[in-house]
Amino acid sequence: MNKPQLLLIGGGGHCHSVIDVIEQQNRYAIAGIVDTPENIGRQVLGYPVIATDDQLAKLYGEYLHAIVTIGQIKSSSLRVRLYQQLKKIGYQLPSIISPLAYVSRHAHIGEGTVVLHHALVNANARVGNNCIINSKALIEHDAQVHDHCHIATACVINGGVVIEADTFIGSNVTSVQGCTLKGFIKAGALAK
Repeated sequence: MNKPQLLLIGGGGHCHSVIDVIEQQNRYAIAGIVDTPENIGRQVLGYPVIATDDQLAKLYGEYLHAIVTIGQIKSSSLRVRLYQQLKKIGYQLPSIISPLAYVSRHAHIGEGTVVLHHALVNANARVGNNCIINSKALIEHDAQVHDHCHIATACVINGGVVIEADTFIGSNVTSVQGCTLKGFIKAGALAK
């Protein structure tokens, strides 16, 4: 059976992590990477950089699936712009979930979201579109992570927490149950 071809939009460090998950998941074949003009022809973990953002419309038809593989720390604006560009063109944005992660069958994961190795998403949690749930992050029961958020490595998002859109939660942040978080939360914080 031929696997659907998937374009990766962005060739930096986050792309490396997503490539590893895609290879482990084994549902998509990586068609190539879309990056900046100076990187055309370069390889990212053995996959070629084949185009730039302004060529995405021309690639559509040959490739129907894409995912944003640019990371997010201080601002979600580039990830949001690329997500919206892909949607406008008509690309399908699958959710990519590591087989080493656990996502409850009672949880919801939005399109274009990546759940990395050893993350946990528990029952009745909702994760929006175009999010990063990074390695070893915990999204507990009834938590809501809105669109375009990055929950960094080893975060603990406790039950009933609401993460507003475009939020970055730094590594090792632990939230107080039932709080609402937004903006930029630095690594190691107790968030309430």
